Amino acid sequence: MTSFKIRKYQDEDYEMVKDIFTMGMSEHVPASFVHMLKQPIPQMFIMCVFCALLASSKSVILPVLAVTLLLAGTRQGLSYMFNSYIERSLKEDMGHIGETYVESKHCCFWVVESEGSVVATVACVPSSESGSLQLKRLSVRRSHRGRGFAKALCRTVEEFAREKGYEAVILFTSVVQYDAHKLYENLGYIEVRQMVAPTVIAKITNFTIRQYRYDLLKSN
Repeated sequence: MTSFKIRKYQDEDYEMVKDIFTMGMSEHVPASFVHMLKQPIPQMFIMCVFCALLASSKSVILPVLAVTLLLAGTRQGLSYMFNSYIERSLKEDMGHIGETYVESKHCCFWVVESEGSVVATVACVPSSESGSLQLKRLSVRRSHRGRGFAKALCRTVEEFAREKGYEAVILFTSVVQYDAHKLYENLGYIEVRQMVAPTVIAKITNFTIRQYRYDLLKSN
């Protein structure tokens, strides 16, 4: 079994934490693209473009080329969206981890250290929902997944929440984070609602956000 320890974030961890966060978010682009292709509105639009060009050009080459370029542009657009979110986050909470998560007694940011390197992260902040603490920024380096780090970090947040007197831990995750859904459900988190992300593209592609809740009182 891999030796590891969970400890609070230190300033010298920043570059490794930044790398884990950036790579973790970028990994969602392919899954988001596949999700988009499965939705009715994008499928209908692609089919209409193909049929219109096929009818007007009477050639298969032009519509195939146009659809290929359309799909390539869409994937590039998704990459841009995720990169914009990463950049914004690095200017906000992930660029000021100490101020955001460490200096307040009801917030915290932990890392998993294994073999001398930081390989996973998690954070928590008080939620806008009364009596709840929000779990955030859970990410594990791809090379270190499947070793129980994510589970250990979730339990760390739950214990912190108990110590601070909270009744529940809540979190939000996207529809394409399939491994995260399994993790949270296996740990006893209950999905309480789904909502479409507040962007035009999200509405067109039915890109939803799931909220999970872990009731600390029932788990005792």
